[in-house]
Amino acid sequence: MDPTRPGRFPSCPFRSLTGFDCPGCGSLRALHELIHAHVAAAADYNLLLVAFLPYAAVVWLRAVTGRTGRRGIPRWWGPRLALIVVVLWTVLRNLPVFGGVLAA
Repeated sequence: MDPTRPGRFPSCPFRSLTGFDCPGCGSLRALHELIHAHVAAAADYNLLLVAFLPYAAVVWLRAVTGRTGRRGIPRWWGPRLALIVVVLWTVLRNLPVFGGVLAA
C-alpha cells in the first residue's frame, strides 16, 4: 500500500496536537521510497531515518557476528547522544527556514 495516499494510515498524534512534525513524521513514506530505491525522495520525507539506517545496519552486523566491542564514545553517552540528535532534528525540521528541505 502506498502511504502517500490520504486516508490509509492514521495521522501523527504529535502533529495533530501541536501542528509540528515529530522526529518520526515521514518515516513510513521514507521506508516506502527506500524499498522502491528512491533515496532522494526518502531523504525528502525523513532525512534522519535515511541517515540512521546505515548506522543501524553496521550495529546489527556487529551484533550478529559477535564483534560487539565498544570503540569511540563511552557506553553511557549513547542514549544521551541519541536524545540530543532527536531533539535537534525535531527543532531543525520545524524551522520555517528549512521547511522546504527538511519537512515531511
